[in-house]
Amino acid sequence: MRPLKEAISVDVAIVGAGISGAFMAHELSRDHSLAVLDRRPPLTGSTVASTALLQWEIDLPLTALAGKVGMAKAKRAWLRSRSAVDALKRIVAGERIVCGLKDKDTLYLAGDAYGHRALEAEAEAREAIGLESEYIGPEALRDRFGVDRTGAIVSRGSASGDPARLAAALLRRAQENGARVYSRVEVMEAASDPDGVTLLTDAGHAVRAKSVVFCCGYEFPRGVPTPGAEVISTWAMASKPRQRCPAWLRETLVWEASDPYLYFRMGGDGRLIVGGEDEATPDAHADQAKLKRKCETIVKKLHALLPGVEFEVDYSWAGAFGESATGLPSIAPVPDMEHAWAVMGFGGNGITYSVIASQVVSTALRGGVDPDADLYRP
Repeated sequence: MRPLKEAISVDVAIVGAGISGAFMAHELSRDHSLAVLDRRPPLTGSTVASTALLQWEIDLPLTALAGKVGMAKAKRAWLRSRSAVDALKRIVAGERIVCGLKDKDTLYLAGDAYGHRALEAEAEAREAIGLESEYIGPEALRDRFGVDRTGAIVSRGSASGDPARLAAALLRRAQENGARVYSRVEVMEAASDPDGVTLLTDAGHAVRAKSVVFCCGYEFPRGVPTPGAEVISTWAMASKPRQRCPAWLRETLVWEASDPYLYFRMGGDGRLIVGGEDEATPDAHADQAKLKRKCETIVKKLHALLPGVEFEVDYSWAGAFGESATGLPSIAPVPDMEHAWAVMGFGGNGITYSVIASQVVSTALRGGVDPDADLYRP
């Protein structure tokens, strides 16, 4: 990490040094000269606040997504998400990254948005396209998990891990390949021309690139439109280490088919990490009084679901993230700006979508076309 002390020229400039920028840098540094720019120290944006449910399950169920985009596209989107989690695991293993990555099942509970009949149909639809999902009724749910709901889907192949350690390791690998990471450098404006893009920074030095990829969450520089973005607020908290929990919870990510939904998992140090209570306002997360109220609500919901678990809050936090009508990310060229891409990982699959974004954009910059690129264009 370094300040920007002079004007530079590179093949690709990546704006944002969080998990999306890290995956992008890791992929592109193999055959491009790179500069990664961030107005904060790396990893201090939304990445460090992530609860790191590395799921292939999309926020919008397969059956519901099919109703919006057709079954053919919905099938491709779900299968691509599944393959992205596998790709993430291969990267971690191949690069020998220590980030607490652990295979997990997921337990998707019937709720007020999708009841047990909808989940039963959803499990059948997933199984029909080769995804590892099993519907279980209320008796099996109580016997296996001690949870009192009308039904659930158990799926295999997801994971959990530490997103900050993962992103830091990916950035280090990119630096070993020659990438340069500049922090506390804010991109104030971006201007393109037929030959590339010029980024004007608060350091007083310009960055010239043949291509630029914006991976900066929802804080885009002037001149970069963000169509279709809806930024909302979310809350989360973690228990003290060595939280007493049912043994199955160490191997399972849990979320519910409700709006807003509750989700939770166990960390490697025995913390129970719980989140939810999303609110459709972009700045509510900054309200400290609301943080306290939201955490109280989340604890009540957790106790209602797992009455035997005593949750003592050690840390709590809030943040902003985006969502779309389909639950799919936006990975697309910037409108009216040549040689520029924008990555916006909507919904609860931000890390999974970061992998997909690195694949889609790198293929395009190498002159190819990713077969699923059309899924992620707004």
